[in-house]
Amino acid sequence: MAWFKRTQKGIQTATEDKKDVPKGLWYKSPTGKIVDAEQLEKNFYVSPEDGYHVRIGSKEYFEILFDDNKFKELDKNLTSKDPLKFEDKKKYTDRLKDAQEKTNLKDAVRTAVGKSNGNDLVIACMDFSFIGGSMGSVVGEKIARAADHALKNKIPFMIISKSGGARMMEAALSLMQLAKTSAKLAQLADAGIPYISLCTDPTTGGTTASFAMLGDINIAEPGALIGFAGPRVVRDTTGKELPEGFQTAEFLKEHGFLDFITPRQNLKEKINLYLNLILNRPLASNYVTS
Repeated sequence: MAWFKRTQKGIQTATEDKKDVPKGLWYKSPTGKIVDAEQLEKNFYVSPEDGYHVRIGSKEYFEILFDDNKFKELDKNLTSKDPLKFEDKKKYTDRLKDAQEKTNLKDAVRTAVGKSNGNDLVIACMDFSFIGGSMGSVVGEKIARAADHALKNKIPFMIISKSGGARMMEAALSLMQLAKTSAKLAQLADAGIPYISLCTDPTTGGTTASFAMLGDINIAEPGALIGFAGPRVVRDTTGKELPEGFQTAEFLKEHGFLDFITPRQNLKEKINLYLNLILNRPLASNYVTS
């Protein structure tokens, strides 16, 4: 027997009156787990079902790391030029404009200074949504200026890498950023100012070949893809099958390229514990055991 009966037949709803489920209420992880979007956000964008770390950008990382999400953004209006007049399927200037409109970002990195657990910290965070997090002149310049700010004010520096590599539209100019950023990090080292590198998914190409692997401590999120060339390119070049888990954060840690892997929920606590220890600062009460 039916649970209910229609009292009126032939009911139709006009298209404009139909209610669709709003987009973004649910998230499906690569392993097929379905997670409520609000729950995902409250869990630092980590799937509670399988621990999968969803790709996020500078907005979310700043929310996680800076106290009360309060910070001062550095060089926020710096934008790329097109000295090479580069054009592939579209002009580089048009590609930049499209990326800026789509992401509401000026380029593939944002830099800021603020308090993290009550202590000053300079952070440069890359955004993969802006032309694949590619490293061009602006990325290198903003990281260099952020390092200068850390150097001048004797503040620890952190870079969060999320990049497909150097930006091909700027050719050699983008490759120059590898040396430029590395030189600035050397200045921090000479001054005894800590530099933390966090590798997230993905960290590849020139980013890996420069600042992403030059930290006083190199850390990563679980499952992050980290390498110079992608697994397919390495396989085709060497003609050999790659070991299981090749270029994952776990594989790199096992082979000595990373110091530790930390879930995003513990990130703020872990980096501040490290800074407190290396700078001989008092430990927070929750770190002290009897």
